[in-house]
Amino acid sequence: MNLRHLKYFVATAESGQVSRAATVLSISQSSVTSAIKELETILGTELFRRSAHGMELTDAGREFLSSSYEILEKVEEAKKLTQKKSSAGGVISLAATYTVLGYFLPYHLDRLSHLHPNLEIKLHELSRESIEEGLLANRFDMAMVLTSNLNNPELESETLLRSTRRLWASHSNPLSRQGKVHFEEIAEEDYIMLTIDEAAHTTMQYWGLTNFQPKVKLRTSSVEAVRSMVANNQGVTILSDMVYRPWSLEGKRISTVQTEYEIPSMDVGLAWRRGLEFNHAQTVLSDYFRQAFVSPQSQAPNIRNGIVKI
Repeated sequence: MNLRHLKYFVATAESGQVSRAATVLSISQSSVTSAIKELETILGTELFRRSAHGMELTDAGREFLSSSYEILEKVEEAKKLTQKKSSAGGVISLAATYTVLGYFLPYHLDRLSHLHPNLEIKLHELSRESIEEGLLANRFDMAMVLTSNLNNPELESETLLRSTRRLWASHSNPLSRQGKVHFEEIAEEDYIMLTIDEAAHTTMQYWGLTNFQPKVKLRTSSVEAVRSMVANNQGVTILSDMVYRPWSLEGKRISTVQTEYEIPSMDVGLAWRRGLEFNHAQTVLSDYFRQAFVSPQSQAPNIRNGIVKI
């Protein structure tokens, strides 16, 4: 057994499909299938139940998934111990929106604290409008935001991650078994509308490019409420891979399906006041994220589904 086995197993468990796991890992489906079979042989038990709907964890699979997370986390911790720590320091005031702070930043804040222990990051959670105002007023040095929502010409930004938006549906919903789904079909379903971080506005923008409208059953600022409603087959939604998790808090499965019409991605990145000359702390922060996401040698985790690449 090696880390490759664990990585492929976790990707399949989280995505629920070999095809999606292969896409996430940028490898062939046969490689994923072979690795899982090898792992099941080594462990002497089945980790998945195969069906037309995808790959569902067995009881043994659920237990092994927990162990796999622990192992991969320990490997990440070991890697941090061997990484060269920088003496670079300073203080930086960093603003972030709800989604970015909840689903993107924590891992990187941990890495930054290990790589640059003398760098102090002061965090502020605000709306996009308040962040833009704060950047222009010099209350914040930089911000981590949904760059796809920015529209202020006085700000500069650099996109680091483009997260695909897909339909979320209960595992028991017939739409979850389709390769691609049409907006006409989605419009027939009850729709759970997320409102945080301008999600509702963005949703109506891309729905406006179709001939249909969502049949909104609930508007909520809670991602977990959306997840639970969808998992319990109370409606469907369209959200990005970055906030997707395959299970609700009740342990019910959520499937994702591509839409026939390509929906604009949710983009995450850094923003700052136009013309700003970076000080040392700002340079350290921006260089870290560029190396993690922009350079070909990117070592960042796969944020789309919470899978850590080893």
